[in-house]
Amino acid sequence: MTDMFTVYLVDDDPGVLKSLSRLLRAKGYDVKPYSSPQVFLEEHDEAIPGCAVLDVSMPDLDGLEIQDVLTTASGSHRPIVFVTGKGDIPTSVRAMKAGAIDFLTKPVKDQDLFEALSRAEAMDAELRRLRSELDVMRAKVRTLTPREREVLTHVVAGRLNKQIAGELGTVEKTIKVHRSRMMEKLGVRTVADLVRMAEKLKLSK
Repeated sequence: MTDMFTVYLVDDDPGVLKSLSRLLRAKGYDVKPYSSPQVFLEEHDEAIPGCAVLDVSMPDLDGLEIQDVLTTASGSHRPIVFVTGKGDIPTSVRAMKAGAIDFLTKPVKDQDLFEALSRAEAMDAELRRLRSELDVMRAKVRTLTPREREVLTHVVAGRLNKQIAGELGTVEKTIKVHRSRMMEKLGVRTVADLVRMAEKLKLSK
């Protein structure tokens, strides 16, 4: 999996950057080292599969602040592994609660780092699979007419065709037609499948 997986290294210590870059390249990873957090954020491309290995303590912008920018500000789901020379429990707890893969203490043991990156790879692949699945679903929903979209929300809410017809001021037969076309466009066969899709896309009324 490492052939298509990029490790973004962000650390203001040139020695650490050099040693970790050499170690990870020898393991087959594509490595992009940064001594400046700002430059990393400017060049970071979340479309590229990979993870970020961040030093916790850096001047101007520390690792936790970078994590906040990636997850809160930009909405990125980039897996993050923290490394630190002076870790403390509150900091590690904060990092893990915010979704970090691991919190490693320098000098980092090779095996610990490789295991963390392996978990990051698996998480990144799963997140990308889920986002791709959601993108396909959203594309299908966009093919619905406004009336089919209305019928969708009513069906998901558990209403019967007769009730939907009354709500929308039409006849039951027309609702059946809209319902059939809507489900065909979305590629679902049962109401249960439709409800699951709506929940994933947060379409429930």
